[in-house]
Amino acid sequence: MKGKVIFIGAGPGDPDLITVKGKKAIENADVIIYAGSLVNKEVLDCKKEECKVYNSAYLNLDEIINIIKEAVADDKIVARVHTGDPSIYGAIGEQIRELKENNIEYEIIPGVSSLFGTASALETELTLPEISQTVIITRPEGRTPKPPLESISSLSKHHATMCIFLGVGMIDKLVEELLEGYEITTPVSVVQKATWKDQKIVEGTLADIAEKVKSANITKTAMVVVGDVLKPGDFTPSKLYDANFKHEYR
Repeated sequence: MKGKVIFIGAGPGDPDLITVKGKKAIENADVIIYAGSLVNKEVLDCKKEECKVYNSAYLNLDEIINIIKEAVADDKIVARVHTGDPSIYGAIGEQIRELKENNIEYEIIPGVSSLFGTASALETELTLPEISQTVIITRPEGRTPKPPLESISSLSKHHATMCIFLGVGMIDKLVEELLEGYEITTPVSVVQKATWKDQKIVEGTLADIAEKVKSANITKTAMVVVGDVLKPGDFTPSKLYDANFKHEYR
C-alpha cells in the first residue's frame, strides 16, 4: 500500500448525506483530519477502531501537513474530511499546493454542498424560467479580501439568485450592499445548519431580514439566499416536460 491523502466532502450536516465513496474512504483510513468546528462528527462513526483522529480546528496549515507527511511516510491513508463540498471555501488549495511540493499523492471525493442542503431545506429551485437562470455563489469581504468587481454590491446588480456563505455575522452591512442592486422587497432566506437536526430557517425581505436574523440569534454557520426564486408566485414552466417540446434531455 502506498500512502496518500483523500479529501472528502462530508456533506452539509446530515450524516446520511455523505457519499458512498466518501464513507468507504473514511472506513479505510488510517488517519483522519476533520474540520471539527463544521463537520458532524457522526460521519466518523464508521472509522476503524485504531484510526488516529485529529481535529483541524486546533491545527494550522504546517501542523496539518506535518501530520500528513508522517502518515504517508508510513504508507498510511489519510482522510482529510471537510464540510459540504471541499471545492467551495474549503481551503484545500493551499493544502494541495503543499502536497504537490512534497510529491504526496492525493484525490478528491466531492460532497453535497451546504448550498444544496439549504435549497432542499427551503424546498426551492434556485433556477426558474424567466425569473433567474444564474446562481451567484459568493461571500462578503471580511479578513479575506475580494477582487473589487466581485463585491456584493456589484454582484447584486445582476438580480440573479445569490447564495452567500460566511455573511450572516455581518447581516446589516450585507443588506446595505445588496440594496445597491436588488429591490427592498426582494425575498431573502437564511438557513442555519441546513440538514442538521437543529436546523433553523428565517425568511423575510431585504427590508426586514436583518432584524429577523438578530431576533433568531443567528450569528454563524448559515447560508443567506437572495432572489425572486424564493417567492416566485406564478411562473412559466420549464420546456423540459412541455408536451410540444421534443429533445434528448428528458
